[in-house]
Amino acid sequence: MAAAMLCGVIVGTVLTLVVAPVVLELESRKPVEILRIQYSYFAFDSQGHLREDEREKKARLSMDMIKPMQSDQEPNLVIDARYKFAKKRFAREYMWEPSPEVETAIFKEIFG
Repeated sequence: MAAAMLCGVIVGTVLTLVVAPVVLELESRKPVEILRIQYSYFAFDSQGHLREDEREKKARLSMDMIKPMQSDQEPNLVIDARYKFAKKRFAREYMWEPSPEVETAIFKEIFG
């Protein structure tokens, strides 16, 4: 089961939605454990549609985060660290860190 905490911020004609989808483990339809929380942003245009340019940028950067495969036969003279830099950039541009108050609110909403 997934629950979400949503908060929007309007900057000019663009709406940025701050989201925290939560994946829970349930027993008898009651939450028993938080399996994952992803703190991220979504950008919308003035008409309320997801911004296609941002979605494409995010998708390209997601692909850049995949570690390149190297053959065992190739000598390791150069270390390809582009995927590590892409991960840092993705975290900086598309993720957010919750404050202790936000984390507490999420836990209270789920577990009461």
